[in-house]
Amino acid sequence: MIRLPPALPTCRIVFNPVASFLRLMARPRTTIRQAIVLRATILVLASCAALMTAGSAGAQQTTLRLVSAFPENNVYVKHLERWWTQLNSEGKGLLQITFVGGPRAIPTFEVGNAVKSGVVDLAMSAGAFYTNVLPVADALKLAEIPIAEQRRNGAYDYINQVWQEKAGIVYLGRFVEYQPFHLYLNKRIDRPDLSGLKLRVTTVYSDIFRALGADIVTTAPGEVYTALERGMVDGYGWPIGGIFDLNWQTHTKYRVDPGFYDAEVSLLMNLASWNRLSAAQREFLQRQMLALEAQNSIWKKYAEEEAERQRAAGIQVIGFNPEQSRQFLDRAYDVGWAAHIKASPEVAGRLRTLLSVKH
Repeated sequence: MIRLPPALPTCRIVFNPVASFLRLMARPRTTIRQAIVLRATILVLASCAALMTAGSAGAQQTTLRLVSAFPENNVYVKHLERWWTQLNSEGKGLLQITFVGGPRAIPTFEVGNAVKSGVVDLAMSAGAFYTNVLPVADALKLAEIPIAEQRRNGAYDYINQVWQEKAGIVYLGRFVEYQPFHLYLNKRIDRPDLSGLKLRVTTVYSDIFRALGADIVTTAPGEVYTALERGMVDGYGWPIGGIFDLNWQTHTKYRVDPGFYDAEVSLLMNLASWNRLSAAQREFLQRQMLALEAQNSIWKKYAEEEAERQRAAGIQVIGFNPEQSRQFLDRAYDVGWAAHIKASPEVAGRLRTLLSVKH
């Protein structure tokens, strides 16, 4: 059973969004970050107005606001949409989820702050997108065992302990796995040497690509197409699936094998929002999360289909010889863990033990 904190009694807060909005707008020297949060808050308040109206019809029902770090047309979002649609169907009178939107509602790298602060209740995100809130979140990409095993061996409980204590976030579960990352290029290489290449990254790939000699540029996914189109970068890191959703295949010539790490997309929840749920609501949400994770094997087939789709689109595979491949993978994991262990020896060391395959 998931070791999460008990629910606290619910309370009603009297809040005038119009008055608050006017006070914020009247402030001189509003920063860009404040403007982003203000925009997100306005969108969420708009949805809250509808939720409060719906909530008046049944006091036992709670509606949670969900935001995505990925664009709305992304395959991960589409997959989760089928889940929350089913949840809403089964949870009438008990628990509902309303989708606020993707990066147009809240920018990708602000999603962690949004769920931590309670601007939204739920967020679907990769750990790499909220390292500004919890740096060690990016270590989830290094897991060598699936989420089902993580729940059995204590990794899931430990992740929840750390996420709650350090960020006020409940880690509900992981619904994307079996999706190795790859390096995609517009220039051919014949060995694991990225010297002279300028690559788009997030924290997922920054350490390993830098260690292999690349110059790196950090951008949100929505900015990659323009960077490729204008020749601002020579390539990018991304999982095996999803490049067609973003239309990147039109500016991609090569995929480098082998893949490395494992793309992680998880569902996060504001701790205070979790505490406000009743026992029945928490049990229902946990059960729905387990049902979602039970579908994770679909990503294996999806990876195969996407590899074939890339081949058909003319994307060529650059492969290393067996020795080079082994050295590349060993270095990728060593570099990946080293950065986290240096920053947080106790937490990262424990995570490595729990998430690694025993050799």
